[in-house]
Amino acid sequence: MNEQFINNFVTVGTQVLELFILIAIGFLCGKINMLNDKAVKSITDIVLYIVCPCVIVQNFIRPFDADMLNGLITAAVSALCIHVVSIVVAMLIFHDKIPEKNRVYRFALIFSNCGYMSLPMQQAILGSDGVFFGAVYIVIFNVVMWTFGVWLSSGDSKSLSAKKILLNPCIISMAVGLVIFLTSMPVPQLIAQPVTFMANLNTPLPMMVIGYYLSQSNILNAFKDGKGFICVLFRLIAIPLLSFGGMILCGVRSTVLITCVIAASAPTAAATTMFAAKFDNDAKLSVNLVTLSTLLSVVTMPIIVGFAQTAAG
Repeated sequence: MNEQFINNFVTVGTQVLELFILIAIGFLCGKINMLNDKAVKSITDIVLYIVCPCVIVQNFIRPFDADMLNGLITAAVSALCIHVVSIVVAMLIFHDKIPEKNRVYRFALIFSNCGYMSLPMQQAILGSDGVFFGAVYIVIFNVVMWTFGVWLSSGDSKSLSAKKILLNPCIISMAVGLVIFLTSMPVPQLIAQPVTFMANLNTPLPMMVIGYYLSQSNILNAFKDGKGFICVLFRLIAIPLLSFGGMILCGVRSTVLITCVIAASAPTAAATTMFAAKFDNDAKLSVNLVTLSTLLSVVTMPIIVGFAQTAAG
């Protein structure tokens, strides 16, 4: 058991360190001004509107399989339950007197970086099946973020927009992918190959973007906030362990289980800062939480995912 855990830990740890080397490259590019806010915004748009949809569609180009469809449904239900549990925990724990801080703490605990950090790791550890199930986790993430997340950040239900949810690139690409998968639609190589080329950018570009934002933040400040530490520890340890335990009790196993644990154990979503800035909450606090959770995840993710792989057999 111990030997198996060590092997799993080393495997996952290696993948995380590889991602952090890419983050370090982005950090260096930010420090020497090779990257700037305008360039990173453009890269982020490319990842959001082109690369991520290509990743999702690429992994749905496969013949229909009833077992995979059942796994997809299980992953969707698991992802929804994980977000509901995260919301309950966040609402119970944080009651800061300053609303602008309270909203950021809660948002940072609830939403993980399940796209930028999780998809590359799911691909590396679980292959295309991991991304197949990871895609539906991202769809649930986006639905919850653009509904409850908007309400939480703004405090006003009028800010909700069905149009923003339905026109989200991940939602659209998931719909396209499902049509291809459910109908076993043949995709010509002329189209499939460029989709693959773009999907291959999903690991380096997001990691460099995270590295750039780390280069622009005050890392020391991130370590001085006691509540921030509590928030990050729940984000990186408590939520993934609760998720793992709940799925085990419900009989979820194999690739779906590990896929969801990887997504749940990812650091705080970069969207925390975007939402904080958009709705006039504490943007500096959000940067600190993203920074702290991203740095600590190099230790926590290998432990959590390695434990999940070992315990699940």
